[in-house]
Amino acid sequence: MVAHFLAFDLGAESGRAMAGRLRAGVLDLTEVCRFPNEPVREQGSLRWDLLRLWLEMQRALRRVEDDPRRLDSIGVDAWGCDYGLLDEQGELLGNPYHYRDTRTDGVMEAVFERMPRARIYEITGTQFLTFNTLYQLIAAADATPKLLRAASAFGTIPDILNYWLTGVLRAEFTNATTTQMVAPRTRTWAIDLLRALNLPVHLLPDLIEPGSRLGRLKPSVSAALEGTPVIAPACHDTGSAVAAVPAGGGRAFVSSGTWSLLGTEIPEPIITPAALDANFTNEGGVFGTTRLLKNITGMWLLQASRRAWARDGHRYEYAELIDAAADDRFAFASLFDPDDPSFLHPDDMPRTIAEYCARTSQPQPSGPAACTRAILESLAFKYRVVIETLERLTGTAIREIQIVGGGSRNRLLNQFAADATGRTVLAGPVEATALGNVAMQMVAIGAVRTIADARRIIEYSFPSDRFEPIRPDRWDQQYRRFLQYVELTCV
Repeated sequence: MVAHFLAFDLGAESGRAMAGRLRAGVLDLTEVCRFPNEPVREQGSLRWDLLRLWLEMQRALRRVEDDPRRLDSIGVDAWGCDYGLLDEQGELLGNPYHYRDTRTDGVMEAVFERMPRARIYEITGTQFLTFNTLYQLIAAADATPKLLRAASAFGTIPDILNYWLTGVLRAEFTNATTTQMVAPRTRTWAIDLLRALNLPVHLLPDLIEPGSRLGRLKPSVSAALEGTPVIAPACHDTGSAVAAVPAGGGRAFVSSGTWSLLGTEIPEPIITPAALDANFTNEGGVFGTTRLLKNITGMWLLQASRRAWARDGHRYEYAELIDAAADDRFAFASLFDPDDPSFLHPDDMPRTIAEYCARTSQPQPSGPAACTRAILESLAFKYRVVIETLERLTGTAIREIQIVGGGSRNRLLNQFAADATGRTVLAGPVEATALGNVAMQMVAIGAVRTIADARRIIEYSFPSDRFEPIRPDRWDQQYRRFLQYVELTCV
């Protein structure tokens, strides 16, 4: 059997269309096109240009039309939390806000005055992030109530794109769980919570499970591909990344990109006072599973630093910075908690890191190489903190860490992660998100029987690199110092 798939994988920096082909038990993946996903400043607000992304998706479909091989299915995954509003005719009501927009600053704390933090967690099992959809909608209700009243429907980013592809608006479960508006034990919207906070529940579409057949491609989108099944994979990009690899038992995953999402796959949500204290989240997984994880500020730290250096006239490639950071003269000079609130949306990331170091009586990184080294070491140490907490919450020892996504190409960070945690690190596949998207399409159309079968095909087709700890004793000596900085950050 030969089957052909198209995966749209949309991230916070770029989007791409990836063509997958399953033949004789081997899966290959080819990039159709890649396009930037750049936020737009509009009257002081930071927003997404969703119509531009839609245009790029249509262009990708036109490229696929030129290929004589018939597509068996299409799937879309994207980032979580952000959303759009539609009017009664299905038209988008304004560009969706970017999760780094400042309109939600202070909103979460104001909500706690109306409903205790512990009660919200008991219902949703979701970690508290200032940009969760729950707080974005409350900010919208306060700042633009007329716009909210004008809406007829709500959709997260992939839900809206699926609606434009098929004419069917549904809320895919894995992405819906990033909103802090879902009850994971019942896998339903948390209607009572939303009503208690005066949010319009009539806007919410019906929830569907990952792997559902959403509809068929509309002829107005592509006459040549009309009728192609559109599958809702795990529409949350991390959900798709985890769908690509075995991620339970004694193995943790790190989906490494702008964010580092570190967790493990479990059969049931863990919603306990200890999980609340650690600010862990229970996100929807595929086939009834839960992804118990924590968001860690990831390569955003280096992305934002590169932009700041570029503004000063110094354009550095990632490889150049990582090679320079390998110099052991910079080892453990400056450490910081990547999740300190000051790093969420600073004007100048290197300066903000330097200010943090000054505030904690450490040397300030002296240039891009030292700053990059501080970022990578701090991320590796934060992985260890989260893994040790994960072991306590689940009662399961973590023996291996599988790093997937674009960040898995960072061999220096992979080795640091092995050294800092004292555990084996498996790096790859790089394209885990697109592969997990394709994996769910494979199961949905019957090309494979189970997700375990799909994962075995991916593991065979895209082998991982292996990193073993080299000098974990050096890292152990610095770990207690790093924990002091973590204690300064409010989760």
